[in-house]
Amino acid sequence: MDTKILIDPCELVLMKSQQDVIVVDTRDPLAYAECHIEGAINIHEIFTYLASSTPEGAAHMREYFASVFQNSGIGDDDCVVFYEGGMETGFGQSCRGHFLLSYLGHDHSYVLHGGLKAWRAAGLSVTDRVVQREPARLTLSDQGRHLIVGKDDVLAELDQDRVTLLDVRDVDEWVGASSSPYGKDFAPRKGRIPGAKWLEWYRLMKPVGDAVRVKDPCEVRADCLNVGVDLDKPVWLYCFKGARTSNTFVALKQAGIKDVRTYFGSWNEWSRDLSLPIESGFPRPNCQ
Repeated sequence: MDTKILIDPCELVLMKSQQDVIVVDTRDPLAYAECHIEGAINIHEIFTYLASSTPEGAAHMREYFASVFQNSGIGDDDCVVFYEGGMETGFGQSCRGHFLLSYLGHDHSYVLHGGLKAWRAAGLSVTDRVVQREPARLTLSDQGRHLIVGKDDVLAELDQDRVTLLDVRDVDEWVGASSSPYGKDFAPRKGRIPGAKWLEWYRLMKPVGDAVRVKDPCEVRADCLNVGVDLDKPVWLYCFKGARTSNTFVALKQAGIKDVRTYFGSWNEWSRDLSLPIESGFPRPNCQ
């Protein structure tokens, strides 16, 4: 996969002048209807889907999103750019669009760096004209399947020291005060997967100009090393449903970290299987 994922507004303008680009607004339909980038289509299902990593759940997700993208007019050879309102406001939903399309085997998608806020800050125009495309053909392939791991994969790696499991949720979820962004009791258990490192997703971004953007590669790598991520091992990400992880996935890939995967079922799935171990409260320090 090409590590060039984030493109600035000026790059998108140039790209649109040179080829047909499908721009996807991942915000809710009301926000899209109010204003959006000229020619953009709206696919909010990217953000709302809750995944399961069982064989049946994985098959359903692949079929579901293949149908969503195809019916929206995205085909095999199309260049796609996803965006949200701002990189810090949509919980990673534009990056989730890129991640899902990559998982299905499509390798020509990007994310607008800084989102619609950066686009408007650059003085570029928006419209309220709703756009729909004719359905297209999207051929599924296995080349992106490795990007997702399941709960059994994660369970098998606990205490093995072969991968770095990285929790990117907010602090109240990490310490077990809340089970999810949807409410503290949305999921049946609160806490974290044992042995996970912790780096909130938004710590890999910072304000640049008039919008929040992903940090430079050296800064991203430094933040990872600071919380104990071993960059020589595979990094497996989890959050609540695979949105904030997608934001982190993009940041890590842009920083040149090669083996990054996502436990896409994340805490929504892990917490509902009462046979799986969890930790809660403040982690105990490692005593030497």
